[in-house]
Amino acid sequence: MELDEAIASFVHDGDTVALEGFSHLIPFAAGHEIIRQGRRHLTFCRMTPDLIADMLIAADCVDRLVCSFFASGSAGSLHEIRRRLERREPRPLAVEEYSHHAMVLRYHAGASRLPFMPIRSFAGSEIPGINPDIREVENPYGEGTVYVVPPLNPDVTVIHAQRADARGNAQIWGITGVQQEAVYAAKRVIVTVEEIVDDEVIRADPNRTLIPAHAVDAVCVVPRGAHPSYVQGTYDRDNAFYRMWPPLAKDPAALREWLDTHVRGTASHAEYLERIGEEHLRSLEVASRPSGAVDYGRRRAQA
Repeated sequence: MELDEAIASFVHDGDTVALEGFSHLIPFAAGHEIIRQGRRHLTFCRMTPDLIADMLIAADCVDRLVCSFFASGSAGSLHEIRRRLERREPRPLAVEEYSHHAMVLRYHAGASRLPFMPIRSFAGSEIPGINPDIREVENPYGEGTVYVVPPLNPDVTVIHAQRADARGNAQIWGITGVQQEAVYAAKRVIVTVEEIVDDEVIRADPNRTLIPAHAVDAVCVVPRGAHPSYVQGTYDRDNAFYRMWPPLAKDPAALREWLDTHVRGTASHAEYLERIGEEHLRSLEVASRPSGAVDYGRRRAQA
């Protein structure tokens, strides 16, 4: 599908939406399309609510944030989130806070259709005191208590990947994060990719197929669909963009003007990239460094 068609078909007002990708492969293009289409009252799930969270919240798409580790890629504060949490401006934001490990376990429980997942690392932490969904229970096998977290089952999970075939068998290399768990936990799945490749390319390297086609509802070709984050082997992180964001987002009017110009004021991700500028985008391209070849072997023909 085209990205706008996929968002229109699978992301609805009031949905719980996960946009995952750890460090790289962050599905910014899909997040921008959610803003363009004016989705409202979303519960937004992301392990690290970075710039894409600031954007979606500033665009009034999000009522509730489910997350861990608030960060702007080491470039500074997420000022829209801070305004909502610290001063309740322009309106409050509901937040469910977990640790990274707990978010992974929530997706894992959701993917496995389990009622909860045990976790030990909250011992001594203050997070259970601010999140009533983190509960301490008796170990049914003895030896004291353990914390548990509930499953996370998004209505929609969106991820970005390097490539897929036309059926949606998606391959990822580099940091993989929690994409597979978030996909299997969801009711509907959109995968954006840098390119569609022939079936033979996917079959030649099957271990990289992190997301199989049977779990995918839509696959969308969106080159540079992770900008300003990076895609291992294709383009680098736009560090200038990340450094630009905190001072921009600190001014609510400037932030909304940026959204109006670069997101709401563009018809597509391709038009957004035109606003960023081809010369700047070319400067982010990386040199080739292929991994070593692996011989999977095949059966010899019988005489």
